[in-house]
Amino acid sequence: MASGGESPAPVPTHAHVMAARETRWRGQEYADITKLREHAAKFDHLASKFTSRQARVLVKIERLRHIATVLREKAEETRARVPPIVQEIDQNNRQIQAANERTKGIVVGSDQTSLHYRNQKLQQKVVNLKDRAQKLDHKAAIKTQKAAELKVKSDEFLERSRAAALEAQSYRDRADRLQQATEASLAANVTPPAPPGEPLHRA
Repeated sequence: MASGGESPAPVPTHAHVMAARETRWRGQEYADITKLREHAAKFDHLASKFTSRQARVLVKIERLRHIATVLREKAEETRARVPPIVQEIDQNNRQIQAANERTKGIVVGSDQTSLHYRNQKLQQKVVNLKDRAQKLDHKAAIKTQKAAELKVKSDEFLERSRAAALEAQSYRDRADRLQQATEASLAANVTPPAPPGEPLHRA
């Protein structure tokens, strides 16, 4: 007998060891589940981040495309001013030719020199308008090229977002399967394990 009237500590049985082991296993399974869900949340965050980046890039792309469209419209409007000027030049040339035929090219009046001067100014205006239209087209092409480069970046962000979302779903599925297996195992264990320190009573 132990001195002092104290009862001896119960000796652990195999059932007690198995109960403690199952408790540890359950704890490890729940730790694994929470770890898998942590990884799923991490990849969900990455997917959201890449989606947000893609959205910002898409806004830039639309802005660049809009600017390019406006520039091309201005270029067309500028070119549309050329034909009337060319018609006026042709009309002035016909007037100069008719005047030369009347005078047989001997006498050149002030009207003819005025028309010559007017044509030179009009021709310079045509050159300036065409040059301006080409510059506008060039600016539009630059904007379009930038938009195309950003489209590549947008596609990259979309790809990475979908890959991260797929990875997150994979971790969630693994966590769900493990949780279902754990809950099914607990439900199948009808007889609860004996708490440590208490002897098992057998019939």
